[in-house]
Amino acid sequence: MRRPERVLLLLLGALLLAGCARPATVKSPKIRGTERVAPVYQLEDGQATKRRVEAREMIGLATQRLTSGDLAEAEKLVRKVLRLDPGAVDAYTLLGAIESARGNQEAAGAHYRRATDLAPQDGDVLNNYGAWLCANGYPAESLVWLDRAMAAPAAGPRASALANAGRCALRSGQFERAEQDLRKALELDPVHPGALQDLAALSYEQGRLMQARAFAQRRLAAAPADASVLQLAIRIEQGLGDRVAASRYQQRLRAEFPEAVSDKTGEDPQ
Repeated sequence: MRRPERVLLLLLGALLLAGCARPATVKSPKIRGTERVAPVYQLEDGQATKRRVEAREMIGLATQRLTSGDLAEAEKLVRKVLRLDPGAVDAYTLLGAIESARGNQEAAGAHYRRATDLAPQDGDVLNNYGAWLCANGYPAESLVWLDRAMAAPAAGPRASALANAGRCALRSGQFERAEQDLRKALELDPVHPGALQDLAALSYEQGRLMQARAFAQRRLAAAPADASVLQLAIRIEQGLGDRVAASRYQQRLRAEFPEAVSDKTGEDPQ
């Protein structure tokens, strides 16, 4: 199935930044507009062409339903797509995202893996599966798939694959590779939130606290905060002995993510 409207599920943001302990937050895929226009068929169009166009239209609608949180309707549309085109790669990618949003990670992984069987040279598809592996406890294995994603002829955004590889190398204890991949990701995308946050975490763990602070500040400027980056910023400022800055981040954590705050300390529960 051709994909003029790619379903780009950037799992660093959806799976990795969300962490392994809770379901993914699915970010909006790239769709060229939301207005649905009925296709105009020429007389010479065959049934196969009509089915492909109809399937592409339903992929767009399913993506919208997924983004809005209507998982049941999204799945219903995707199942219709697969009846029209059993080899629709985007349909399996969407099923993976749907099951991930439900917290059914094993089922999500099976769908992402099926997509790689159908599109073994597609960088985005390989990146998705590699990121899923990393987020679900297989960081070393994920690097094999992410390396394939970056080398694929139909490679997607390399910054995403590099950032994912850096995160997975960090989780598997390959710190030198982690820093190398994360810095390469920033060369391609200087405001990549995942790469910035992971470099902040890596610098903190290695005791390079001023550098960790710089990366954390860049991360907070690049995208809306989540609890994990505020928790990291608190630890960095405490390590630097800056109680004022640490308190400022603690106040933000309490106000924006009260569920992540310890009742006694105002910090993240450890």
